[in-house]
Amino acid sequence: MIRETRKIKSQLAIIGTGLAGLAAGIFATEQGIKTTQVGHTGSVTYTTGYLDLFGSLSGQQYSDPWQGVDELKKEYPNHPLCQIDREEINVAMSLFVEKLTEMGVGYLKPGSKNLDALLPSGVCKPTISMPLTMAAGIRAKKTNASTLIIDFIGLQGFSGVEFVANLKPSWPELSNKRLQFPGMESGQQLFPEVMARSLEVPENRRKLAELIKPLINGFEYLGLPAILGIHLPDEVHREMEGLLGIKVFEIPTMPPSVAGIRLREIFEQRFPAQLITLIPQHKVEKLELTDGGARLFFKDPFGDVEIESQAVILATGRFLSGGLAAGQQSIRESLLNIPVSQPKGRDDWYSEKYFAPEGHGINRAGVEVDDNFRPLDEDGRPLSNRLFAIGTVLANQDWVRQRCGAAISISTAYQAVKRVAGLILDSTIDSPGKSGKISSPAR
Repeated sequence: MIRETRKIKSQLAIIGTGLAGLAAGIFATEQGIKTTQVGHTGSVTYTTGYLDLFGSLSGQQYSDPWQGVDELKKEYPNHPLCQIDREEINVAMSLFVEKLTEMGVGYLKPGSKNLDALLPSGVCKPTISMPLTMAAGIRAKKTNASTLIIDFIGLQGFSGVEFVANLKPSWPELSNKRLQFPGMESGQQLFPEVMARSLEVPENRRKLAELIKPLINGFEYLGLPAILGIHLPDEVHREMEGLLGIKVFEIPTMPPSVAGIRLREIFEQRFPAQLITLIPQHKVEKLELTDGGARLFFKDPFGDVEIESQAVILATGRFLSGGLAAGQQSIRESLLNIPVSQPKGRDDWYSEKYFAPEGHGINRAGVEVDDNFRPLDEDGRPLSNRLFAIGTVLANQDWVRQRCGAAISISTAYQAVKRVAGLILDSTIDSPGKSGKISSPAR
């Protein structure tokens, strides 16, 4: 049986559904660009939900992210954040947070200083914005408020005992209690996502509140692992505070995290209602760039699919997401074999010390781009005026160590979408660069 290839036409195609791809989708909607977005699960479910701007460089942590960026420009002038004006980064981060909040996952507006965000192991990290459900934890720690941390028998991904033990020296008024989660009293393994979906049922919220309420006498705050629902978490959070009569905050768990699942699912729900055709859980197998735009090819259960667009944004991430692939001798970009900036040899991929302050060379490998975020060929020229790359696939950054993954993803997405809007609205932009067709190898 011969199945006909289904074709989709759009102005923009985004490859990737991680944080950078999702940000690009939001910004494309704001620009009124008809967009098709394809990607597999994406790394967003592995996030804590925190949005970092810039927090660390060469072992030094910064309470002022912009001081860190200023230092970054001296040491790594080709870092993606050094290619974008401060005001543009601020606009991108603020708009992204605003749109998340409108969608139903409330976030703190980014300020001028980093926040000390709580991590599941009982340490803190610098971040610029976080879900509203987690914000009270900042105030509780800062004021050394009397706080009860609850965890649950069988829970995977969070230990209240560990959290309290590590924070107790700097937060003396911290205590822990362990409970059985309502409806799961057999002692079986518990997973945060299952608990969060359970708490979307009002009766289960009331049962949990009845278990906790006798324990909170005298405490000012209550900390829970991030389990307060997947959809409308702010509403669930408010109701729990009302039932308990105490300030409540969530703490991220180990990945995959509920905070990340919330982001993924809210995009999957909201994007189709806007200008975006979202095709999740699929991977682009082949990409062709032509003078008139791009063609993307993949398969779904109904057969072959071809997307034709006027521009394409690569938001494919690094090794975990499949944007980069490491071979025996070198690192390559997975779709078009775009040149990858990388250490000269494999021996230079890693430093001898695992915790070397300068990090490891492989973590700064990636795709080089010009000022318009167009990937460059071996001669330093744009591969195409219709191809853009954003997020952690970019070279010259070490987002994990530098605590800047969200800022890189969101601000580069904002810049690339602006360029796409100009390209689509103004054909005079489409002049320099290569002509002809570039194809990824068939897979």
